[in-house]
Amino acid sequence: MPVIFSTKAERAAYIDRRLAELYPETPVPLDHRDAYTLLVAVLLSAQCTDKRVNEVTPKLWALADTPQAMAKVPVGRIQEIIRPCGLSPQKAKAISRLSQLLIERHGGEVPRSFAELEALPGVGHKTASVVMAQAFGEPAFPVDTHIHRLAQRWKLTHGRNVEQTEADLKKLFPRERWNQLHLRIIFYGREHCTARGCDGTVCEICRTVAPGRKRAVKTKK
Repeated sequence: MPVIFSTKAERAAYIDRRLAELYPETPVPLDHRDAYTLLVAVLLSAQCTDKRVNEVTPKLWALADTPQAMAKVPVGRIQEIIRPCGLSPQKAKAISRLSQLLIERHGGEVPRSFAELEALPGVGHKTASVVMAQAFGEPAFPVDTHIHRLAQRWKLTHGRNVEQTEADLKKLFPRERWNQLHLRIIFYGREHCTARGCDGTVCEICRTVAPGRKRAVKTKK
């Protein structure tokens, strides 16, 4: 007989426990050297795979790996290197400008607050959350479209957007677990609950938390 979870809290506790068993280690998927290189790598990862970003950034770091050095690089040169990541005109301008602003406003250091990070070009809430969590160890729960989709498949949220899903997940899981858990969900999603590989009825966690589900889950945006 399958286990029946009657509440979101019960499903969340099972998911937390199972993901910890599957992924006891939670390495940061984006290669980086410090908070600045992480910030740039996360910016590059928008609509691009981490694998592709990790292939591109060594060339970028060889050119410039500090705000001071990057601010001196022509935008066109940055764009040339990061072109494989997509959206290169916008991303190159953002990298150049945020590097200048880090020098002007923050003494060349990456700021340690959401408000200051989100004030930088190309840095939204999700990017700021990743930097706060992975560079500074501050509790954050970055939610991208994949985590948003999985949270709906796992009946953890009815959120129609990533903002609502983030709020729901933060309520369900202990604050001290957020940083590791968001990475574990990413790892599991990539390996078992992909957009094409699972529709809410195939992978282990989907089948466990929703054993009676017969139809595919259609994600609410």
